Amino acid sequence: PETLKSQELVAEISRLSPDLFAVVAFGSILTPEWLRVPRLGAINLHGSLLPEYRGASPVQRALWDGRGGTGVTTIWMDEGIDTGDCILQRWTPIEPGDTAGTLALRLSELGAPLLAESLVLAAREEAPRSRQREPGSYAKKLAKRDGLVDFSADAVTIWNRQRAVTPWPGATTGYDSRRVLIVESRPHDLLPGVAAPGTVLEVAGRVVVVACGLGSLELRRVKPEGGAVMDAIDWARGTRVSRGARMNWNEEAMT
Repeated sequence: PETLKSQELVAEISRLSPDLFAVVAFGSILTPEWLRVPRLGAINLHGSLLPEYRGASPVQRALWDGRGGTGVTTIWMDEGIDTGDCILQRWTPIEPGDTAGTLALRLSELGAPLLAESLVLAAREEAPRSRQREPGSYAKKLAKRDGLVDFSADAVTIWNRQRAVTPWPGATTGYDSRRVLIVESRPHDLLPGVAAPGTVLEVAGRVVVVACGLGSLELRRVKPEGGAVMDAIDWARGTRVSRGARMNWNEEAMT
């Protein structure tokens, strides 16, 4: 349903006498009125190892923070935001090539059987109720401006943030007053800066290397404005990007 505020809908679902609710990726908070409807309670599948990363963007924030792993948790829903007692959890490593898109897919594949197992346990009235540790952390929802690439940061931070904002809102920089999305990147080194952040250091092999505040970043795949995703080296050669050129990275350049 588009809204849960309808009293008629509450009454209609109540007449079905449900034993359990299973809630996944639902953008609304269930009110106490709704939580009282199922006889045994409501179970939610969340994309983090609670109590870390409660809230709207757990997958993206785990990447943003450079975590080496994350997971999924099933919880008994309460009136808070992802604060209910835990039932089951599963962990998975975050791979160097992961983006928010690939990690979310893997977590969904990990979470589906976990939710099924939790529902079976709940139906048998055998599901655990493990209170979450406090304080937890909250995963603030991403904004479009979070995609703006700031090359004055260190290479690892930029890489982590690029993965976190892919596919949305996209890691956005620019060249010659045209937007360029960084689709895939890797830290090249963490040596002290030898050029101003955003300066192209190399156009060679299969990558374009750009100076950062600390170290440098390999651009491996990009999506130029109005174009398709391509290898960064092909974009650079087609656009005639050369060593010493500057990538736009400040917010004013992207407006």
